[in-house]
Amino acid sequence: MGDAMTALRACDDGPQRSREWLTLTGRKKILVVVHTVPYGKRLQEVFSLLESDLRIQVVFTAPPHPFSDGVTQLLERLGSAVLPWDEAVRMDFDLALAAGPRGVEKVRAPLVLLPHGANFLKRVTEGAETRVAGLGRQDLTPHGRALPAAVVLPHRDDLDSLAHTCPEALPRASVVGDPVHDRMVASLPRRRAYRRALGLGKGQQFIAVVSTWGTRSSFGAIETLLPRLLELVGQHRRVAVLVHPNVWSGHGAWQVRAWLAQCARRGIAIVPPEADWRPLLIAADTIIGDHGSVTLYGTLTGAPILLAASPEQEINPASPAAELARTAPALSPAHSLTSQLAYAAAEYHGHQREEYGAIAARITSEPGRFSRNMRRLLYRLLGLGQPAHPAHTQPLPLPPPLTRWSTALHGRYDTGTGASA
Repeated sequence: MGDAMTALRACDDGPQRSREWLTLTGRKKILVVVHTVPYGKRLQEVFSLLESDLRIQVVFTAPPHPFSDGVTQLLERLGSAVLPWDEAVRMDFDLALAAGPRGVEKVRAPLVLLPHGANFLKRVTEGAETRVAGLGRQDLTPHGRALPAAVVLPHRDDLDSLAHTCPEALPRASVVGDPVHDRMVASLPRRRAYRRALGLGKGQQFIAVVSTWGTRSSFGAIETLLPRLLELVGQHRRVAVLVHPNVWSGHGAWQVRAWLAQCARRGIAIVPPEADWRPLLIAADTIIGDHGSVTLYGTLTGAPILLAASPEQEINPASPAAELARTAPALSPAHSLTSQLAYAAAEYHGHQREEYGAIAARITSEPGRFSRNMRRLLYRLLGLGQPAHPAHTQPLPLPPPLTRWSTALHGRYDTGTGASA
């Protein structure tokens, strides 16, 4: 990777040096700004639309971020050409992609700014001010940066919110859609294949327990949730816990594994932050979640949802997450978890299925069209004609078996000392 970086830096030093180092010269250069693992995964759905185009060179950089753990490994798995942040901000690019605002005011390129989760679900309170995360002026023009070349929105209703929070950004807004929505919907027919790959037997119930990050998330109440999860373990049930990568990054992977070690010993799968959670969500029979994006995407799957947390003060009241909080049953401390899961299933199959469908429809107003719309936007900004083939939405790959994530974690604590194996 070092030679690749030498060559890319040489591109900025003039044509003679670029001819000396690079094989393909004169390409349009795109910088992908990867702050965190979730941001990187979202951006992967974008830069993958540029594959096979020999007119374009994509490079990556990782700016400082409090939750940057795992970014280096993510980029290594991609085989990416990675520029150090302090060098990337001294170079010029034809376009830059980012899913968050931190540090982008230093990037020397027209910027495409995308949301990193479903819709714009969360409110952020800073002092006396409250804003919708991702749509505030400080999100779109950090430290006085000029407006992005494009503000990507998943739903046309987001235009109304943007008109209220940052009206000057409206001419740069593009309603493109949601890539996770589209890939999950394209993958729903593969549900049985995902369940087989996970190792689920016929008639086994699979429960996905998901959490966003923060003190008011499901994981923020893990002390009370843990013993209830152990209640679910049984011959006819399998359980997987999907914790937001920011929890792993903030507390450290060792600590999260240590906290959940007893779950792993009982056969509960602890899904690592680098794993693709989408096939697991599709395979689930029930979802226990909160106000995060993963829970909202669960409305696409046909699984009942039980909310372990839904803090009103953190939810954008105009978002589908707020509607889900009013619709899905809330976990009660006074009843067994097993009985509440049965209640959630009965409610869903009795009368809530259509309500969940209406909530899911609010994730995007461009269902199935993200790849087409996003590619069109990118090539317009690059000043290039699109490749002469459709931009397809691919089904998700098969996941590894759940035992990989339970037995691997279990082995780290077999000695009872907490030491890693």
